[in-house]
Amino acid sequence: MTATTDTLAKPRVRGALARSIGDSLVVTQRNLIRMTRIPEMLLFGVIQPVMFVILFTYVFGGSMKIGGTTDPSVYKNFLMAGIFAQTVTFATAGAGAGIADDMHKGLIDRFRSLPMARGAVLTGRTLADLVQTAITLLVLAAVALIVGWRPGSEAPTNLAKILAGFGLLLLLGYAFTWIGALIGLSVRTPEAATSGGIIWLFPVTFVSNAFVDTSQMTPWLQHVADWNPFSATVQACRLLFGDPGLSPSDAWPMQHPVWASLLWSLLIVVVFRTLAVRKYRSAAG
Repeated sequence: MTATTDTLAKPRVRGALARSIGDSLVVTQRNLIRMTRIPEMLLFGVIQPVMFVILFTYVFGGSMKIGGTTDPSVYKNFLMAGIFAQTVTFATAGAGAGIADDMHKGLIDRFRSLPMARGAVLTGRTLADLVQTAITLLVLAAVALIVGWRPGSEAPTNLAKILAGFGLLLLLGYAFTWIGALIGLSVRTPEAATSGGIIWLFPVTFVSNAFVDTSQMTPWLQHVADWNPFSATVQACRLLFGDPGLSPSDAWPMQHPVWASLLWSLLIVVVFRTLAVRKYRSAAG
């Protein structure tokens, strides 16, 4: 009897999983098609990080001390991992605003009336945002190479390590889009989602090792920066890219940045996906 029940249950589990994946891919496709029809969304998403690269490189490049030197070329190679990480996390605001806009227009209500997996709408949206982030990151890496970023300027690296670094960046970006999804479901308008999605990112990105050497911070602020999930990814990218400016801190995330980056990102995905899907279901009720 038990064996018969298990035999019947397994196909239902596989069917539910396949249905959830299929529904998520359909929603992803819908959002990607929408992105091609509104190209300015992608265009403005690319322009902003490019401006950060140029401004930080040429305005602050000669005044920042990294490794005991203010050589602009050293800061240029130090900076890029931070700019890449900032770019993928700022995509959070777009994800939140997009979901809030869909709710405001009643599109989410139409999805709810369809016989589809509950989490598929949010998963599809975050996957589409991941594709957009990958395109933005590709353009940004090209701009970084043009302005003088040279992977391996401090330590040896190779193509596999560089791709691994970009993989960690995309995972961090994907994790943060789930925070954006929760914000988008929790506010009433896209404008509120945009503001709410940006405000908290400033302390997260600036109290970190992204733009300055954390050893120059006061001790308590350095401790916060060392355990910031954002700092772990930046440190991991500098390590994999062979860039200068690795933090000498004894904190575990700074000593094992690749593992710390993976664990932080996966933890954020699990926690905020659970909260966002629960919020979506409760709103549906």
